[in-house]
Amino acid sequence: MDTSAERPRWRTTLVRKLTPRLQVGVEGNLAAEEYGPLVNWIAATETERTPLVTLGTSSDRIFSPKGEQAYYLTLAKGLHGTNIAPYAGLSWSTWEDRLLFPVGANVSLAPEWDFLQMYDGRNSHSLVTFKTEKANFTVMLIRMERIGLSVGIGF
Repeated sequence: MDTSAERPRWRTTLVRKLTPRLQVGVEGNLAAEEYGPLVNWIAATETERTPLVTLGTSSDRIFSPKGEQAYYLTLAKGLHGTNIAPYAGLSWSTWEDRLLFPVGANVSLAPEWDFLQMYDGRNSHSLVTFKTEKANFTVMLIRMERIGLSVGIGF
């Protein structure tokens, strides 16, 4: 990411899907010499009438200090007849020692292209993702002012 802050500059994650609904892993913020847990559990899958419900943990927000963790609950629901899927959540920030209320929406632009507009409880970010069968490439506009790039590879 285009920043002098160490923590978000080089973030690497390694995640393993243990079940179709549970992923665990480790996040490394290499420039800050920091490593921490990643967990994402799908508590309920989306149905025609009910939202997707996930619980998890990861490092706190992008510019939080080293060692800070977030614990979250997220609800997401695709809007019937559209390509839009809004979400809302609760996130406990150990950095601020308080509850935050992230919201956003994903828009499927094409089968291989997504646009995500998000608010993490403090800052807004925009992401455009190109998806292939084994990789994702995301260009990020963090705080609507800093450019970042994310590459995800599946194996």
